[in-house]
Amino acid sequence: MKLFSAEQIYAADKFTIEKQKITTDELMERSAVQIFKWMHLRMQGAPVKIHLFCGIGNNGGDGIALARHLQEHGYNIVVYVVNYSTKRSKDFLINLDRLKDRKIWPNFMDSDCEFPEIGVDDIIVDAIFGIGLNRAPADWVGKLIAHLHTSKAFILSVDIPSGMYSDRVPKEKDAVVKANFVLSFQTPKLVFFLPETGIFVDQWEVLDIGLDVEFLTKEETDYTLIGKNEVLPMYIPRRKFSHKGTYGHALIIGGSYGKIGAVKLASMAALKIGSGLVTSYVPTCGYDILQTALPEAMVLTEGKTTISKIDFDITPTVIGLGMGMGIAPETIKGFAAFLKTNTLPLVIDADGLNILALQRELCSYLPKQSVLTPHPGELERLIGKWKDDFDKLDKVKAFSTEFDCIVIIKGSHTITVYQDKGFVNTTGNPGMATAGCGDVLTGIVTGLIAQGYEPVHAAIFGVYLHGKSADLRIEFTGYQSLIASDVSEGLAAAYLDLFKMPDAVQQTESETPE
Repeated sequence: MKLFSAEQIYAADKFTIEKQKITTDELMERSAVQIFKWMHLRMQGAPVKIHLFCGIGNNGGDGIALARHLQEHGYNIVVYVVNYSTKRSKDFLINLDRLKDRKIWPNFMDSDCEFPEIGVDDIIVDAIFGIGLNRAPADWVGKLIAHLHTSKAFILSVDIPSGMYSDRVPKEKDAVVKANFVLSFQTPKLVFFLPETGIFVDQWEVLDIGLDVEFLTKEETDYTLIGKNEVLPMYIPRRKFSHKGTYGHALIIGGSYGKIGAVKLASMAALKIGSGLVTSYVPTCGYDILQTALPEAMVLTEGKTTISKIDFDITPTVIGLGMGMGIAPETIKGFAAFLKTNTLPLVIDADGLNILALQRELCSYLPKQSVLTPHPGELERLIGKWKDDFDKLDKVKAFSTEFDCIVIIKGSHTITVYQDKGFVNTTGNPGMATAGCGDVLTGIVTGLIAQGYEPVHAAIFGVYLHGKSADLRIEFTGYQSLIASDVSEGLAAAYLDLFKMPDAVQQTESETPE
């Protein structure tokens, strides 16, 4: 699913209006009807009190139009117009007149008014500001938003939580609605998935308001939301007449005394994801551990407790390295010497990234489309400090473009960046905040490249399967007890889930007479 910017949504609105020969008011009515249908399906006329807080722009117009449909179906509503400016949109005024024609009299609010009493069992519809917000709300509006939170009532935001910008992080976080649910028109917003702004959105759903399909299909976006539908076309099926050599040879390099487990986790993941062969390259202290814990992998050794050089007589397809490797002087020297002569595809994690940060000139030796998998601390050491999440994304894009590499920004919604494009993942859960999960991801991506996946696809697909495996495993472990090995073990189920039909479809087909 494409993640459109505010400017692109406005362009889609305009294109739709011209092509379909409708008015802006008719498009607003579509939006209001879709919101009403969503609410009515779930509420079925429940006698709960609904407070609609509407701004004076088009987002407010959506709320005003919604109020009319709710009232016509017998819902107990109270409408508030939040007068934050003297400028009112044309479509807002049209719908305000329609509301008054039906003898529904809104309460007009300004800086001098008292805020209404809202019960904890009431529902709040937030339609104050939309995606066009470009400056902080007035102080009194911020206090109104704080009052909405104090009520503890359920908050449903229209399109985007009021006070949130579509392209930057708000400075006054207390002046942003913390929505229990957001009904986003046509597409979710990038800000729903970033750490500093996603905290304002508990859940969201997209409402199709009929924007022109041709425009949405052809318009290129900087970011894409990645779910099952997006990764399925990437999947490479296995051929009948194949053998272990068909699916590549992954070489996993890393480990030091006390940190051999990181290599074991990455090697196991490379096997579980489908690499035909896996060799682990570790210091001698890890030999017995790996031969015992992972009999499916071959083992090469160098150095006693740390790796001082990287030299092997095998021909791997791809190399994943850095996990548990440490940054001892001899390790840094060996890593640098290897990087300057290597031509094989690389997936670099952990201490490999830390060495790149210490000797940034080594980045120029990265093979094209190398995959880097930093956690936040490693990322900061690579690209420097950032002001906010948007600045971070800009810096990562610049880094990716400069060195022609793929950067996986780990997080609640992991984002894979390649040059000027970002791919936002939808799988994963808080249980993954546990030691070793990053090592598993490195092994997954390495194993996919070994099988012939393009590095960008391997990164996107790997991140998806990594998160999906964890989502399936927590049904048995819960969040707190999920460990990295569980994520490797869940990869089989994650693969199978790719081709699992929804329950409703399965039930329908099973009931079809033969």
